[in-house]
Amino acid sequence: MGEFDSIRPYADAEIPAVLARLLADDAFLDILTQFRFPRLAGPFGWALKPLIAHRLRSQFRHIDSVRALQESIEPYIDRTVEHATDGVTYSGVETLKAGSPYLFLANHRDIVMDPAFVNYAVYHAGLQTPRIAIGDNLLQKPFVSDLMRLNKSFIVHRSITGRREKLAAYQLLSAYISHSIAQDGESIWIAQAEGRAKDGDDRTDSAILKMFHMSRKDEPFADVIASLKLTPVSISYEYDPCDQAKARELYTRATTGSYTKQPGEDDKSIGLGITGYKGRVHVHFGDPITSGFEDAKQLAALTDAQILTGYRLFPVHYLAYAMWSERDPQLEVPAAESLFGADELAAAKEQWQQRLSRCPSEQQPYLILQYAMPVRNQYRVKAGLPL
Repeated sequence: MGEFDSIRPYADAEIPAVLARLLADDAFLDILTQFRFPRLAGPFGWALKPLIAHRLRSQFRHIDSVRALQESIEPYIDRTVEHATDGVTYSGVETLKAGSPYLFLANHRDIVMDPAFVNYAVYHAGLQTPRIAIGDNLLQKPFVSDLMRLNKSFIVHRSITGRREKLAAYQLLSAYISHSIAQDGESIWIAQAEGRAKDGDDRTDSAILKMFHMSRKDEPFADVIASLKLTPVSISYEYDPCDQAKARELYTRATTGSYTKQPGEDDKSIGLGITGYKGRVHVHFGDPITSGFEDAKQLAALTDAQILTGYRLFPVHYLAYAMWSERDPQLEVPAAESLFGADELAAAKEQWQQRLSRCPSEQQPYLILQYAMPVRNQYRVKAGLPL
């Protein structure tokens, strides 16, 4: 057994067997049937599932590598992007060099679509897609683990509770990330902090940065980070399909002190995040951070500055900020009317009012917070003020 077998993505030679296992998995076929035929899945699922499995076996019978698999599903990703967005734009991707692996450290709003949009950008730029870090809390069903590991995902063991076991898990993760970049020449995507930033406050957790250094403690911290080509990535959604659910969770935490997820809640978030309307989406690739820091705290500040300034603010962000009761008096934030055209602003106001009207009044402050916080953070960075 290889050192990283418990967490690594599947290798090319494993693809046919994993695909065969997936297409024999009743739970996986159930999900496909419900997605493809939502009205017929209940009464006729018993008949539809074998047909879907047969069609997919035929479609994937020649797939024998990760690259071939990604090429076969790329049209479906394109279709999802077209149906669920008003367009995706990118900046900074042109500075990435072919054959040079990067450690992409990104803000985190959506479980699946954040890395998917990064993949989409580098794939269409003719570059190799990164390996994707995913928490084991999202892999409760075997077919989900198989699906993610087929698509270059590797596992972050977050559910471990013992101190010694957790330390060993992060040591292994650190070694795998270094090995992937230095030995395999494969880029990595990982979120800047554990879990989605449900309040819109994108901050880098210095513990993540320290983890990158754990397996190479004998080397200076700055040298290790420089060798990994840590590259901040900003992902901006005009509208978050999960914003209502996030507002409800934030409200519940604020009023009761805790929040307990319901069974299947992560699955619903994943589905809504993929298919729900996002408006426009922008992904910005920053510059690799190779100097200007000595420790994780300083590196976190540099990373945050790039992620927050690279975040594209849409009209809805300014509309929310103007409503926010916690606006920062030190900041000179222009009104949306001075930044956007009349037609664009009118469309944003209509969409924003629809979202507010669907949100219970007591939860609305937490909906506003999600869209206002990126404005506050970006303008504080631009003004040279601490976050």
